[in-house]
Amino acid sequence: MTLLRTKKIRKRLLITAILVVNTALIYYWLFVNLNANLSVSFLNIGQGDAILIQTPGEQNILIDSGDGVKIIEELSTKLDWFDRQIDLFILTHPHNDHIGGAIEVIKRYKVKEIMYTNVSYDSPLYLALLSIIKEKNIKTLVIDAPININFGNNCALSIIYPFEDISAKEFENINNSSVVSRLDCENKKFLLAGDVELEIEEILVEAEMDLKADVYKASHHGSDTSNGQAFLDLVQPEITIIQVGADNTFGHPSLRTLNRLERIGSKVYRNDLDGTIELYINNGELLYR
Repeated sequence: MTLLRTKKIRKRLLITAILVVNTALIYYWLFVNLNANLSVSFLNIGQGDAILIQTPGEQNILIDSGDGVKIIEELSTKLDWFDRQIDLFILTHPHNDHIGGAIEVIKRYKVKEIMYTNVSYDSPLYLALLSIIKEKNIKTLVIDAPININFGNNCALSIIYPFEDISAKEFENINNSSVVSRLDCENKKFLLAGDVELEIEEILVEAEMDLKADVYKASHHGSDTSNGQAFLDLVQPEITIIQVGADNTFGHPSLRTLNRLERIGSKVYRNDLDGTIELYINNGELLYR
């Protein structure tokens, strides 16, 4: 091999290396900037709730987990293979369609902290979940009063309900033990209502709480026993998300609820029709992806 040919090969290799490095830097820049915005994904896990919040500070917040292992499939589409940490896992209430995938999440991801109400509920799944939380020594915080969680970058999550410790309270309807929270980021607000029923909605309305939100996660999968008109009139959401499974046997969402939402001019997205629904904020603007 001549010296001239060797120099040409080295030059080509150098150019190739530079191109590879530049491509990697461009990819990294795009990755960082795309993920620098708040992203809220209402995951398509069938009949149940699962919401993944990815903050501008790169924290992963998971609210509920649906029923079963579908949550793992959905998380894998949102979190890269090297991103195996859930910084905060909030369990709104102990029905299977909200905590059914939680054990699998705990097994497959590093969960730093869990927040829940510790409400009394006798179900094998709930008891097994509490057991694995203790076994893995995961940090827990019992929600016994309104809490404000600051994520930095002008983003915070406020726990609106429950107002007090409900761990020893007996509920005729465990839906009414649900955590209600509001995410505020860059002047955009997301009200996440769990499965609370009309009874709790009325309490929140009578308390004259600031419930106004740009995005509303409909309570109890759009059920008619939730999402009352007085409550919706206060929330006045531009967008409503209904987490509901296709061909579910509960009749969710209720036609009455859909009519109420139409009455206030809210744009409705549904998991059964739209799949996973991702909303994000870019330069203060709320966008759908």
